[in-house]
Amino acid sequence: MMVPLQAEALDISFKLIPAIMIFLMMASFLAIGYVFKVADTEGMWVAGRGIGNIENGMAIGANWMSAASYLGLAGLVALAGFYGLAFIVGWTTGYFVLLIFLAAQMRRFGKYTAPDFVGDRFNSPVARALAAFTTLLIAYVYSVGQARGMGLVGQYVFGLDIIPMIIVMMTITVGYLALSGMLGATKNMAVQYVILIVAFLAGVYVVGWSQGYSTVLPQIEYGALFTELGRQFSEPFLGDNTFYLWVATAFSLIVGTCGLPHVLVRFYTVRSERTARWSTVWGLFFICLLYWSAPAMAAFGVDLFGNTQGAGAYAAEGGMTGAEGDVIVVLAAQFANLPTWFVGLVAAGAMAAAIATTAGLFITASSAVAHDIYTELINPDATQRQQVLIGRATIIVIGALVTVTAFNPPALIGELVAYAFSLAGIVLFPMFFLGLWWENTNKPGALAGMSAGLLIWITSIINSVLPTYIGFLADIAGGEGAAIVPIYAQYVPPIGAALVGTPAVFIITIAVSMVTDEPPMETKRLVRQCHSPEPMGQQQSAQDVVSTDGGEPPADD
Repeated sequence: MMVPLQAEALDISFKLIPAIMIFLMMASFLAIGYVFKVADTEGMWVAGRGIGNIENGMAIGANWMSAASYLGLAGLVALAGFYGLAFIVGWTTGYFVLLIFLAAQMRRFGKYTAPDFVGDRFNSPVARALAAFTTLLIAYVYSVGQARGMGLVGQYVFGLDIIPMIIVMMTITVGYLALSGMLGATKNMAVQYVILIVAFLAGVYVVGWSQGYSTVLPQIEYGALFTELGRQFSEPFLGDNTFYLWVATAFSLIVGTCGLPHVLVRFYTVRSERTARWSTVWGLFFICLLYWSAPAMAAFGVDLFGNTQGAGAYAAEGGMTGAEGDVIVVLAAQFANLPTWFVGLVAAGAMAAAIATTAGLFITASSAVAHDIYTELINPDATQRQQVLIGRATIIVIGALVTVTAFNPPALIGELVAYAFSLAGIVLFPMFFLGLWWENTNKPGALAGMSAGLLIWITSIINSVLPTYIGFLADIAGGEGAAIVPIYAQYVPPIGAALVGTPAVFIITIAVSMVTDEPPMETKRLVRQCHSPEPMGQQQSAQDVVSTDGGEPPADD
């Protein structure tokens, strides 16, 4: 087994006060999980549909701001300069699309999971299975980065090797999730959001003020560092980071945001479509607090790294390694000679961010298996107890797979997450958008589009990522790290595959739908009901309305 990349500049040693802080934080997550433990599917998958807008906004923020945002975002900006800004632009812009086109409509449709929507909207068990498989794949790829982030923080605080720390942190996370389901996960996410945002903003302000970089608004004042950092930080599109890749990455992150199952499922947990819209607004505000600050922390970290290590940031020039970039937020506080307990607080915020996102991903993965595959496709007569049991078993199995993969991940934390976004943007986003906004989208169109999307994403990963890890693929590619088909890697890179893949899936889905039979009239009424101005009750869905009085009439076209 390859030895995981280490952050050499990180002060890896046992730190008493940060260790106590991490211990108390993890104990509180377990306690909250126990208090809000569930025994039925409504609580397990959608938190009883009783979450308010601010609480759901905090959960969206925590769910969203993973280790990739807390640690990896600043690291990508620090390592790649302006190219790293594609992640901030993409992740933030996606929420505006989500707010305008999907949040309220998805809540009115009123299902348990994202595959549930796909299966019922397109009247197809196969479409449901493809969506469930995609959900599992996204949860797996996305969670590897989170587990890696937990291990890095645990390594810094407890002074142990990263592998046992990944195992311990993932075991605790899986334990409370298996107990509490979505209800306990949501309550924990609200707490985790408070911890992570306080820790991150405290880090930015204290590092900026103590080192003379900034005073009251480090998010603006850090721009003065550009003159000193020069090309180290502000030169755009160096090396392989071309302008095309910047556009492809930003586009993939935008559409990927709108296709992530663990983001969409948050709109099923609220009382109404109005609450869904407002929780998106709150979530976007909570997210912007961190995203606005991340470039400042990256700039501080790069400058402090150069001052203390005598090297610039770029790895190609012998500077910061990828592992050090992944923990630049913690390193910045360490290089600023802040008290150990304060650096520990910053590290604890990263732990909270990673756990919150892992929670959302594992819950969607468990619901995809227990509800969409086991109950809907294998055993329609499954009891609630059986479904919850299958869901808990899924959390444990996927937790074990993610833990092992995180020992030696195939990319930086932020890049791993971007792969998952590409997959969501190519396969699921077109189904959500067309399913809600074009009532003539039908089953053959959805199946053709999803199959093509999966093919595009999988071939991109095989072409560009796997040759680094699989010997015969490296031989075909002509060496480790090379792509099998270079021109395919250039225009369909794994990190930005959606720029080509998403329009292709839209075209295929629409074309096949137009040359095949239209969907049933009841399905058209269901779609139209998702846009009705009439409010619905807490437990009511568009399907309830349509089955009662027919709902909104279908369009004339």
